[in-house]
Amino acid sequence: MALSFIGWLSGITALGVFFFSLLFGLFFVIKSLKTDSKLLKYLGFVYVFAALVYMGDVLDFFTILFTEVNVDNSFGIIGLINWMWFPGAVLPAMYIGVILLTPKKKWYILSVYLILGIIFELFLIIDLSGSVTYVYPAIAGENLINDNLVFESVAGIIALIFLLSILIFLGIGFLNKGIKSTGSLRTKFLLISAGAIIYIFGAVMDGLFSPGIILIFIRSAMVFSAWLFYFGLR
Repeated sequence: MALSFIGWLSGITALGVFFFSLLFGLFFVIKSLKTDSKLLKYLGFVYVFAALVYMGDVLDFFTILFTEVNVDNSFGIIGLINWMWFPGAVLPAMYIGVILLTPKKKWYILSVYLILGIIFELFLIIDLSGSVTYVYPAIAGENLINDNLVFESVAGIIALIFLLSILIFLGIGFLNKGIKSTGSLRTKFLLISAGAIIYIFGAVMDGLFSPGIILIFIRSAMVFSAWLFYFGLR
């Protein structure tokens, strides 16, 4: 079965977020080595792991292109290879926020999120079917398999904590810093805040909305947020 228009849209946008997030992430890491910027390096890690969160979608997309049917998801492989990278994107993002906002408490805060990340991974593996749900296309190969976390599950609750924490630390926290600052520092804080808010809302809407035209705008905004972070941290 050939991909439908929505199927092509879902596949191409997923591939676009994967490719550009990975490209930006590697660019930031290389740039950090040249400028000796530790925060830029951690920003690179954020986007590399954020790219890997779309691995399942990319795998399904290419499987359809080559076989005309979806990838075999009998064991939940799409949910596993998508969500297993999620804590890897959260922890360096929290590191950036903690270092710039509450550096004296960084190890206390980061230890808590590291433990939550380990718990997330354990429950994702142990209770994969209870942690991730799937929406399969009516006709195999017509569209990508859509996966979403079950927000009532342990993994889902931790994911919500992660997203809210990034929104508070990097979004609201830097917005508050920007309002209180002046000059170039004000601009940098506001750029970081905007980048965090755009990416978080994009990630949430990506999970809530069914595949459609709106994905172009949601996922384009998520990629654009990388530049806001970059100019805010460089």
